Amino acid sequence: MTETISTSASRSPRTPTLVTRRLVLRPWHIDDGADARSLFLYARDPAVGPSAAWPPHTSETQSAEIIRTVLSAPQTFAVVLKPGDEAVGSIGLKPLSGLTEADDTERRDAMEIGYWIGTPFWGRGLITEAAREVLRHGFEDLGLAAVWGTHDLTNISSSKVMDKLGLSLIRVHRHAHLALLGEVYRDEAVRRITAAQWRGRR
Repeated sequence: MTETISTSASRSPRTPTLVTRRLVLRPWHIDDGADARSLFLYARDPAVGPSAAWPPHTSETQSAEIIRTVLSAPQTFAVVLKPGDEAVGSIGLKPLSGLTEADDTERRDAMEIGYWIGTPFWGRGLITEAAREVLRHGFEDLGLAAVWGTHDLTNISSSKVMDKLGLSLIRVHRHAHLALLGEVYRDEAVRRITAAQWRGRR
């Protein structure tokens, strides 16, 4: 999340609060012990991080630092299940830093969606619900031309979410290096939905 983009997203850097039927998507609270505890509770699970290309968290201190340095980025949301305020996952839009094969035309006015949710909440359609609202936000509020997504070819759950969102397979990135996991390489599906395609599904 270190790159910048010259799009409508740059003109709206603050992260708003978005609301769906079952969820509140809000900014992560920096230096908030409750958010750090919640993040550690779910992000320490080895079933969560590695499937999203990052290692499990090892302490609340590490989780607090990740909130400060990563999850505080614009357009990154804590996923909160109503009616409480506990963060049970994360979702956001980021620059296309990981899509090394994307050319300048593909990068124009585009961002990449990423998400995860704690294992107790799997199988309930919550991330799909959150992602639909984030897509709406990206296209309607930020004026994006396209939203991209990637997932490990073996990650069936993430593949199903992107199918439901309408992200079409563009290509397969063979032997992608997942640097946060060390010397780990996987084949990744690279997907995209354009603003026109999204509006056509409404």
